[in-house]
Amino acid sequence: MSKIYDIIVIGAGHAGIEASSAAVKMGLSVGLITLDLNAIGRMSCNPAIGGTAKGHLVREVDALGGVMGFLADKTGIQFKMLNKSKGPAVWSPRCQSDKELYSKAASDYLRTLDGLDIIQDMVKELIVEDYSQTGKYYKYKIKGIKTELGNEIKCSSVIITSGTFLNAIMHTGREQTSGGRFGEKSATGLSECLMKLGFETGRLKTGTPPRLQMDSIDFSKTEIQPGDKEPVPFSHRTPFELERFPNQEQVNCHLTHTNENTHNILRTGFKDSPLFTGIIKGVGPRYCPSIEDKISRFSDKPRHQIFLEPETLDGNTVYMNGFSSSLPSEIQLKAARTIPGLENVEMIRQGYAVEYDFFPTHQIDLTLETKLVSGLFNAGQVNGTSGYEEAAGQGIAAGINAALRLKNEEPFILKRSEAYIGVLIDDLIIKCPDEPYRMFTSSAEYRLVLRQDNADIRLMQKGFSYGLIEKKYLDLINEKSELIYQGIKYLNTKTISPKNVNTLLIHKNSTPIKQNEFLSPILKRNEVNIKELLSVCDPGDSTLLNKIRGNEDVLNQIEIGIKYDGYIKRQAEQIEHFNKNEGIRIPEDFKYDKINSLSSEARDKLKKIKPLSLGQATRIAGVRPSDISAILIYMRG
Repeated sequence: MSKIYDIIVIGAGHAGIEASSAAVKMGLSVGLITLDLNAIGRMSCNPAIGGTAKGHLVREVDALGGVMGFLADKTGIQFKMLNKSKGPAVWSPRCQSDKELYSKAASDYLRTLDGLDIIQDMVKELIVEDYSQTGKYYKYKIKGIKTELGNEIKCSSVIITSGTFLNAIMHTGREQTSGGRFGEKSATGLSECLMKLGFETGRLKTGTPPRLQMDSIDFSKTEIQPGDKEPVPFSHRTPFELERFPNQEQVNCHLTHTNENTHNILRTGFKDSPLFTGIIKGVGPRYCPSIEDKISRFSDKPRHQIFLEPETLDGNTVYMNGFSSSLPSEIQLKAARTIPGLENVEMIRQGYAVEYDFFPTHQIDLTLETKLVSGLFNAGQVNGTSGYEEAAGQGIAAGINAALRLKNEEPFILKRSEAYIGVLIDDLIIKCPDEPYRMFTSSAEYRLVLRQDNADIRLMQKGFSYGLIEKKYLDLINEKSELIYQGIKYLNTKTISPKNVNTLLIHKNSTPIKQNEFLSPILKRNEVNIKELLSVCDPGDSTLLNKIRGNEDVLNQIEIGIKYDGYIKRQAEQIEHFNKNEGIRIPEDFKYDKINSLSSEARDKLKKIKPLSLGQATRIAGVRPSDISAILIYMRG
C-alpha cells in the first residue's frame, strides 16, 4: 500500500475503537488494522458494559468524547444502577448489551469517520529506525508496519490495541487451539518483533464460560433479576441523539446457584484442568476466577452464584456468568446440569481459557507511549488489564496522546485526583501488574469526588479542548454546573419556618424544628430527601426551584453536595496535599545509585519505573517513607 497514515491502530476492539475515533476527530489520518472486519467491537466475553467502577470509566470516556457509552445506550437490553443501597461514591451504571447490535453499531460508527480507513490484515512487524534520545529513553522511532499480506504502510505513530490475540492459545481440558477468541486466529509475529527490539513480554490468562441454549433452560426454577424501571443512560448524547431510551426491548436476567453436587463433578475434571496441570503458565484475574478455581480456593462455600444473561434479543444464547471454565467440555456440561433450572440444558459452546502475551507496563509512561520506541503506544489488554471499560479508557488516552505528540502539543495526563482513568494508568505504571488488572472503586482514593454522576462536569472541558466534544454539549454542562452551584447556594443561605417544614418532618419521623433554620442542615438528615424539602420551600423562589426540580441529575448532585459536604471538603484537602507531591518533579536522569541510604528494593523499583514525581514515587510498592525522605534531601542538596 502506498498510502501514508499519521497513526496506525492495531486491533479494532474497545481500545482500538476509542483510539481511532479520538485521533481522527483531532484531525489525524488513521489506518485501523483488524484481523476480521466482522469482529469490530466484538464482546469476547460478557456482553455487558459498565459495572462496579467500570461504569465510572465508561462515563469518563463519554465525557472526553469517546463512544462506548453511546454505543451501550443504543444497544443495551437491560440497564441497572449497581450499589444503590450504598453511598453515591460507589453507585455504578451497568447495562446488558445485545452483542451483535453492539458490534454492528461500533462498525457503523467507525465507517462514518472521515480520515479513517479500516484494513483487514495482520501486523507482523514494526518498521523502526535508530533514534537515540536520553530525555524519554527512546532508542528507536516508528516509521511504519509490515503485514501478513505483504503490505508496508508508513506512519508516524502506532497504537497497539491487540487485546488477547498476541500468540494466543485457547485451552479446554488438555486440548489446545491457536486463537485469541473462539473461531478466530492468533496474531503472530508482532511479539517476536518487539522482543527483538528489546521489549520484555509476559503471559496472562483470561477465560469465558459456556454459552447455553435458551430454550433448554427452565427459568421457573431461577430468580428473576430485572433492570431498573427508570434507567439512566451512560452518554450525555443519548437524550439528544436517540429517539428513545432505552432504544431496545428490555429483558430480564436470572439468578441460580451451584451446589455440592456441581462442585464434586467439577473436581473430577481437575486432573485434566490446564490450570492445575501447569499447562497454562499465564496468571489469571484474581477477582474473576474460573469456577474450578473458586471451588478449589473457597472449598468451604457450599454454592456460588450463576447469572443467566441473554446475549442477544433475537438469538438463543445465554451467557453463564460465574461459570468461567477451561475444564473438559463434557465435565462442564455434566456439572451445569446439576444447577437448578439447567437440568436439561444444552451447551452451544463450551467455556475455555485464553493465554496471551502482554507487555509489562514499566516499559510505558503516563501517556501510554513506550519508553523504548518513539511514537509507539500500548493500550488495553496488552498492558495487562482486563475488561472492555479499562481498554476503552486507555484507548482514548492513547489516541489523544498520539495525536498531541504529532501536533507537538503538551501531553494529556489525568491525575489520580481527576479521574478513574488517571487512577488506572497511574496504577499500571507504578504497580506493573503480574495478573490482569481490574478497576475497583477502592482503587480510587478520592472516589467521593470522582463519582460517575459528575464525570461530565469533571472532564468535558478537556474533551472539548481536543475537539472531541461539541460546544452545544459543553454549554449544557456549564449550565448544569451553574444550576448545581445555585441550588447548593440556595439551600445554604435560605431559611425555612417550623410552620412550613414540620408537617414534613413529622411525617418522616424526624425531629421538628422550633425556629427558622437553614435548609441545608435539614437536608443533611438521612430521612429527608431534596424533592420533599423543595416541595415546602418558599413559592416566591419558583423560577430557580422549577429549574432544579425539572432536572433529576441536578437534584441528585445538589443532594450529594449537601449531605456529603464535610467528606467532600476533607477529600479536597487531601487532593491539595496530593497535588503538592505531584508537583515535586523528579528529573528523568535522576541518579538513584548515588543515594546510599536507599533500600536495595527501592533503588531497583525506582530505576525500573522512573517515577516522574515524588507523589508517584510514594505509591511504588517497596519504596518506604525513609526512601522518599532520602530522595527529597538529595534533590534539595
